[in-house]
Amino acid sequence: MPFSYALIFLTALVLGLSLYPVFIRLYTKNNIVDKRDVRKIHLVEVPTMGGVPIFLAFLVAVLIWVNYLDIQEHRFLIGTLIFMFFIGLRDDFVSLKPIIKLLSQVVPAVIVFYLSETRIHSFYGLFHTGDFSIYLSLPITVFTIIVITNSFNLIDGLDGLAGLVGLVILLSFGAWFAWLGNTSFSLLLFAMAGSMVAFLKFNWQPAKIFMGDTGALLLGFLFAVIAIKFINTNFNLVADNPLKFQGSIATAVAVLIIPLFDTLRIFTIRLIKRKSPFVADKNHTHHVLLRLGLTHAQTAIVLALVNLIFVGLAVIFREVSDAILLPVILFLGLNVSLLLDYLIIKQVVSKKGKKPHSLMEIIKSSRKAS
Repeated sequence: MPFSYALIFLTALVLGLSLYPVFIRLYTKNNIVDKRDVRKIHLVEVPTMGGVPIFLAFLVAVLIWVNYLDIQEHRFLIGTLIFMFFIGLRDDFVSLKPIIKLLSQVVPAVIVFYLSETRIHSFYGLFHTGDFSIYLSLPITVFTIIVITNSFNLIDGLDGLAGLVGLVILLSFGAWFAWLGNTSFSLLLFAMAGSMVAFLKFNWQPAKIFMGDTGALLLGFLFAVIAIKFINTNFNLVADNPLKFQGSIATAVAVLIIPLFDTLRIFTIRLIKRKSPFVADKNHTHHVLLRLGLTHAQTAIVLALVNLIFVGLAVIFREVSDAILLPVILFLGLNVSLLLDYLIIKQVVSKKGKKPHSLMEIIKSSRKAS
């Protein structure tokens, strides 16, 4: 069976490597590029909508190597991925208002909730409560899917970052489902991973193409579905299964730590500044690392390594319950974020002969620096 994973991975990789030069030339010729503006960090206009070849390479590889019955099993997931693909495509061509983009994601979220049993059933032992009713499960599941979808979309602002973090997420969950014996689902993840490696070849600094919402929304939605499926599958494993993590929620958060914590960080900063959480700015984690002097490539690698460290922590402490592990992961994530803020603000205020002494001073200084 490992041979099947290698085949589908390599098929998507080769297809992607073949498709990207064609699409880059097509986008450049038709001026389908990411327009420069004051909040963006790129100095040149680069072709966007890299999600199109990502999805095409993925789909063709799946059609070649996944049998018909398995495709039927995952038809609603694939169908909603196509739905998200077109939402992103529409937004890349003509920008949607944030509220419209959010509302448009409710439809595929509801579809997978009802038709593919992708739903959050409870707190999974975290608060020792019973199962949710369907009326409570639906809004919680839809909210979770939308948060994860858009959190990944928000980190797509740096050469190589979304691709590298996305690859970590895909391989982490893909390997777990493969070891568990869920071949059909893990094949989908390895196909997308192969497509992602091809994308990285052309998105690495200096990028020749960007992912765009076409790819970021598609992948974010996939990661949301994977995370919920992992939580449910892991929680229902027998206690002595060597693949079981006692902290189902904490493990999923650890794998998704970079997009989730970056979203929490920027939304908190925007609210502190009394700005709309949907107004774009340069307070993302990757912006902080760039201001500290790292290159695009170095920043992407650092954040991917941080992601791997959190995955490693989840594996090492897999016998620890959510009640303990989840607060620890959140505490570590918060401290990493505060450390980065402290370093950048210290760098800014040192030019004035001052240094920040408190968290509030850091926040106030951040307001001026950004």
